[in-house]
Amino acid sequence: MLPLQFIDRVKYLVERQFVKGALFQLLVVAIFIGLISLVGGLLVWPGENSFSSLGDAIWWAFLRLTDPGYLGDDEGGWRRLVSTILTVSGYVVFMGTLVAILTRSLIARMTDLERGLTPVTLRHHVVVLGWTSRTVPILQELTASTGRVKRFLQRHAVRRLRLVVLSEEVSSAQLLSLRNERDIGSHAGKIVLRSGTPLQPDALHRVACLDAAAVIIPSSSHGPDSLVTSDVETVKALLSMASQAQYLRRELPYIVAEIEDIRKQALVERAYPGPLEVVSGDAIVSRLLVQTLLHPGLTEICNELLTARYGNDIFVRSGDIAEGQTLEQLASRCPDAIVMGVLHPLGEQGDRWDVQLNASSDTRISARDRVILMARDYDDTEPAPEAGKHAVRMPAIARSSTPALPVNHAGPRHRILLLGWNRRVPALLSEMGLYDAHEFDVDVVSIVAAETREAEISRYLASGTSVRARQIVADFIVEDDLRRLRPESYDSILFLSSDRLASGEEADARTMMGYLQLGEVLASQPSARERSTDEPQIIMELSDPDNETLLVTNRSETVVSPMVLSHILAQVALRRELKAVLDELFTPGGAEIMLRPQSDFDLPVNADFAALEKAVAACGETALGVFRSTPDSDGHWVQLNPPRSTLMALEPGDQLVVLSRV
Repeated sequence: MLPLQFIDRVKYLVERQFVKGALFQLLVVAIFIGLISLVGGLLVWPGENSFSSLGDAIWWAFLRLTDPGYLGDDEGGWRRLVSTILTVSGYVVFMGTLVAILTRSLIARMTDLERGLTPVTLRHHVVVLGWTSRTVPILQELTASTGRVKRFLQRHAVRRLRLVVLSEEVSSAQLLSLRNERDIGSHAGKIVLRSGTPLQPDALHRVACLDAAAVIIPSSSHGPDSLVTSDVETVKALLSMASQAQYLRRELPYIVAEIEDIRKQALVERAYPGPLEVVSGDAIVSRLLVQTLLHPGLTEICNELLTARYGNDIFVRSGDIAEGQTLEQLASRCPDAIVMGVLHPLGEQGDRWDVQLNASSDTRISARDRVILMARDYDDTEPAPEAGKHAVRMPAIARSSTPALPVNHAGPRHRILLLGWNRRVPALLSEMGLYDAHEFDVDVVSIVAAETREAEISRYLASGTSVRARQIVADFIVEDDLRRLRPESYDSILFLSSDRLASGEEADARTMMGYLQLGEVLASQPSARERSTDEPQIIMELSDPDNETLLVTNRSETVVSPMVLSHILAQVALRRELKAVLDELFTPGGAEIMLRPQSDFDLPVNADFAALEKAVAACGETALGVFRSTPDSDGHWVQLNPPRSTLMALEPGDQLVVLSRV
């Protein structure tokens, strides 16, 4: 090994000082300034008109080094030459280097502040762990849900809602994007960004998870071949919070965690002993898709109830708003809401519920119960006074506990063409297998190798399932491949958003391309006009809500999965009992939202919604609205919870939206 030269040693020592930070960098520059001043003073000290002392000469050199204004005061050629060299050196060393160090240090400090490395000093706030495709919709839901947020704040005795987001990389561009988002805008000032990942215990402390009123852990996307999945990160974050709470002797916060694989729910619940609600994203979307196969048109209803874009929502109110009354009496005092049922607590903890949707109208409400209502706004769920000038009492409607009509499902045999592949396909096939009275023949079309898909499905599905799945290798955006599939022969066609592309926008672009290609193939069939009423049901899953409006001729049923899941995560964080209601609505058995033909009910001529409600209740069901055979001017097919006095003007082909029990 060759010995280092002297100059290399000096450069190494200088470098070691510079990497220690701005203070040491300034110290190195100060030493250089001192050395230059010393050399300049030594050069002008001897000779004629010399200085009285070396110190005066060094001071003279320092003044020329730091201030070029002294350059014209010198006399003599030698002194002017030295003064010029010192002045030029001052521009480089004193002004240039010093300003560069200070500017760089200031920029670094501002960058650190923008990254959000300082722990927040908040209490009873809402934390969102991770910046994913769910994060912005969750923030939109929380800022738009004024009624639920008001009740949430009252429950935690705080004046205003504060939101804290943990993001792997924080930048000013994220804040700017939040200000430009619909439903956030001026509320962006309530949102605090902090840098880190849920895998880091320090990052969880940075967002004050243990002081939060609610913590939301949305699912993050990983590549199909990644060994670290979103569920692994969720379990690690839960273990870290439980460990911190135990070490600090603190209470555990309420957490709403999204997982991908519902089979890991027991594992997640074991990892966190505190209040926890687990939302399985794959299972929820699969349930919605299968329910749409059984009830064509259901996605329009779900898009209204499970997103905050327009229309009605499902609310859960405390039983003390109607303590001692029956559901029939409460409904007569809620002119702008529909009473859907009641939740009875199981045990003393109050974290498990007996969900009774479409319950008998004589069901009595206790203070510990929760009432389930559908309304446009939280204020509409407030019962009117029983007496006084503001008293409202509609005619009481009696409803039995046993529906008189049979279940209205499509099928029972379903031939399905599934176009695309993602991790949700095994869960979707598993959900189909839960409906014993139905048979599903599914052709799965994708460019992913058939062996890979078969292996993933076999690891998920139990043996002996009634679902028959066939793997086909083809590209559905290629016209010849799509024609060979004969899509017109299927009952339903599902487009699934791919999780193997770089972004949701790319996945949606491929889905929409396939949808347009399918339209061309179906329209080119010889008997397309004669069979227009028997065309396959088309269901399309998208990842970006902005893409839903791009298809101006869209005749499919569309599910924007991130919007639905974000709505559920946000609303369950504000009202925990809502999770039990949604599980009851979209799982096999129990209560279901159905579409029924008008002929199933004894409807009067020119019936208003109040008369329609009465006729449906006579059959043991709850009327929710009307599904029109043609869309209105805004493109909506569904009219939910109209004013009771609205004349429904039912046309041939219109169906009634009802809540029934299977």
